[in-house]
Formats: sequence, C-alpha cells, structure tokens
Amino acid sequence: MTHKNIRIGGLSRVEGEGALLVRARDGRITDLRLRIYEPPRFFEAFLRGRAYDEPPDITARICGICPVAYQMSACQAIESALGVAVNGPLRDLRLLLYYGEWIESHALHIFLLHAPDFLGYDSGVAMAADHREPVERGLAVKKAGNELVATLGGRAIHPVNVRVGGFYRVPRRQELAPVAEQLRRARDHALATVAWVAGFDFPDIEHDYRFLALRHPEEYAILSGTPAVSDGSSFPVEAWPEHVVEEQVPDSTALHARLDDAGGYLVGALARYALNSHRLSPLAREAARDAGLGEVCRNPFRSIVVRAVEVVHACDEALRIIDDYVEPDVPAVPVEPTAGVGHGASEAPRGTLYHRYHLDGEGLITEADIVPPTSQNQARMEMDLRELIEPRLNLAQAELAALCERAVRNHDPCISCSAHFLDVHLDAR
Repeated sequence: MTHKNIRIGGLSRVEGEGALLVRARDGRITDLRLRIYEPPRFFEAFLRGRAYDEPPDITARICGICPVAYQMSACQAIESALGVAVNGPLRDLRLLLYYGEWIESHALHIFLLHAPDFLGYDSGVAMAADHREPVERGLAVKKAGNELVATLGGRAIHPVNVRVGGFYRVPRRQELAPVAEQLRRARDHALATVAWVAGFDFPDIEHDYRFLALRHPEEYAILSGTPAVSDGSSFPVEAWPEHVVEEQVPDSTALHARLDDAGGYLVGALARYALNSHRLSPLAREAARDAGLGEVCRNPFRSIVVRAVEVVHACDEALRIIDDYVEPDVPAVPVEPTAGVGHGASEAPRGTLYHRYHLDGEGLITEADIVPPTSQNQARMEMDLRELIEPRLNLAQAELAALCERAVRNHDPCISCSAHFLDVHLDAR
C-alpha cells in the first residue's frame, strides 16, 4: 500500500489562486477536484440597474490582462439588444484593438509563463539569464501589442476609449504609422518565436477534445462569429443559453459548464486552430506548417506553438488593417436606449467569452450573464489532469506535482476571471 501527500502552496505563473485535490487507491484515481476558492466577484450583480452604456467600462475591470475582450463582448451584446450594427472602418478599428490585446497577452504567456516549463526554469526571470535573446524578443512583441492597445484604447490597461456604438475618438492615419513600425518588427520576432517554441520537447500526449470556438465566414474569428463545435454542429450566439449550461459545484466559486448535455469541452487556442486554421493569414499558415502543426492539434503541451502562430496572424492582420485604414466619418454610430435582450461573443486570448444583457425601456440593465473562458474549461481541465496523472502515479511526488502544474498552465487559465487556482493535495494509497 502506498500513500502520497503532495502540496503546492500556490500554482506559479498563472493568473489566480486555487487548489487541486487528488485521491487515488490501488493505482486508480477515485476523486479529482480542481477547486477555485477565490470569493465571487459579483460583476453581474454590479451591472443590474446600470445604464446600457456602462458595461464596457465596468466589465473591463474583470481582467487586467484581457480587458478588451470584455469590452468587445459587452458592446456587441448591448448593440444586439438595441438593434445597432457596427461595421466598416469602425469594426476594423475594434478588430485592430483586439489584435493588440492578443499580441500582448499571448507574448506574456509564451515567454514568461509557459516557456519556462519546457526549459526547466521556475520563472521567466530565471530563464532570461540563460535565454536573453528570445526573452527580449518576447518583450518587444508585448510592447508592440501594448502600444497598439494604448493608441486605440487611450491606455494599455483597462482602455477608456471604447463605447457602445464605436469609440469616443478614432485615430488619425498618421498616429498609426509608428505603431505599424513596431508591428513589423514584432511580426519578424513572432515568426522567430514559432520556430523557437516548435523545437521544445513535448510530451507525447493527446486528448480527445470536443472543441468550441467562434467561426466567421471571412476571417479567423476573434471579434465576432458563430459558435461552432468540432463535431460539425453550430448555433447562433442568441442560442448560447440553450446549448451551454452552467452548474455550481461544491468545491469551486466558478461555475462548471457543459455543452449540449455532453459534459466538458475546450475553448481557447487549440479550439480556434482546429476550427479555423484555414482562415489564418498566409504567413501564419506557412509558419504553422513549418512548425509541424497539422490541421488539428490535440496535444495541450503544444498549445504554446498554436499561440505563437496566432501572434504571427495578429501582427500580420493588424498591419493589413493599418495599411488599408480610412478614417471613419464619425467615431460611433448613433445609439438610443430601448428595451431588449442582447447576446455577444468574442474570442478572448483564452477562449470564447459570452455576454447577455436584458434592458428595460429606459435602457437600464435588469439582468446580466457573463460566461468567461476559464470557467468553461474547468471541467475539461479536470479530465486532462485525470488522464495525465493516473498512468503516472508511480512518479516521485515533486515530479508529479510539477506535471500537474504544467498541465494547468497549458490552458493559460485566467482564474480570477472565472471567480482563482493552485494548492495540490494528493492522497494515494
């Protein structure tokens, strides 16, 4: 009879706090729970009674890493309720702003949070001592993303220039020229990054994922699209509540989500790539091919390669938008308050982010629902951990605990968005 107790005081290099409890008997896992125990943040309750134009600024505070994602999903949901469409140059500017967030968020994850796992370091700072050049590339890429968000959003963290209907102010063409110069250098760095991370030593592990991501008929879906599933099904954004059901679980302040009563599913980089890789820019498709990625990647450890490819795409497409940019006649389309129900979804760096708002006749919010990516992934992450740990229960405690942490970091969880992760207790007999 064997008995193991493993404790990880806190999961490093993820956003948030939580715990993992694993019980095993006779080489089989009998209980595994990913516990997110941070107190609920009540943003949906804060929104009740607020005016229709307030969600972009309020929801941006949910996450300091991906505030634009919350703003874009919120704006689209409110605009859906009010019967407003934002198209043309204003939509292009929104997409450009979103690309900035993707670039800076993915760069942070790749270079400072995830790469140390593959190179044997406890932190990005320790890794930089021996791998200065790639880390400097990563910081330059992140800086370009931050500069793009600041130029369009008014500041790099929690942008203040986004509003329902568009923007408070749109940039002049010449204001985007210095950002384009940074993006050209960042695109070169991103291509080098794909080649760098593709050379990492990846565990030979694949999971039978059920993917969910947005799909768009003309672009690699980020700003908007139709929810699609890897089994070939899809549904309109308005039908999200009929397909995605959230449930409270005893050990988590984040809800678990299941899709069409079929249990856990995966959102995020692997899901987007599986459903949309044919929509990547030609340069990004070439980078993916050179990195050895097929049409679908089911190895979560190789998600770092997929994210690097997405950075190439974001830089490439951002430069295209800047090159074609024509200043809009107005910074925003007219919006008038009215009663209605609106739904919006976009692809945050960590996966599909859904918002729903009910408005009364004065445009005040009577009900709000926000479904962040990490809470959707929580059940699937538990399945990943179970499939990974059970065949390896004979590993040394420290090695097994480190593998658990790596498995969680594969998905770049933003746990505070979902409500936080990691203290691990393994009881094996």
